[in-house]
Amino acid sequence: MTEEILELYQFEACPFCSKVRQKFTELGVDFIARSVDPNDRTRVENVSGQTGVPVLVDPNTDRVMPESDDIVEYLEENYG
Repeated sequence: MTEEILELYQFEACPFCSKVRQKFTELGVDFIARSVDPNDRTRVENVSGQTGVPVLVDPNTDRVMPESDDIVEYLEENYG
């Protein structure tokens, strides 16, 4: 079974998003960075039900997860 690519809804300048992107790089996990307009967070709200970033979408486990620390822990446990 082929794994689908993870998605990260994020802002480039967000330090919490940067922390998650660094973890992806550290683990060598491919992902798609979905840029969210800081002035229009409708896109991330439609996916997660909330407006904060980062938000991880893992189509392999049907998980949608906010909060950088939780995302980093999830990536380590599931993709590390």
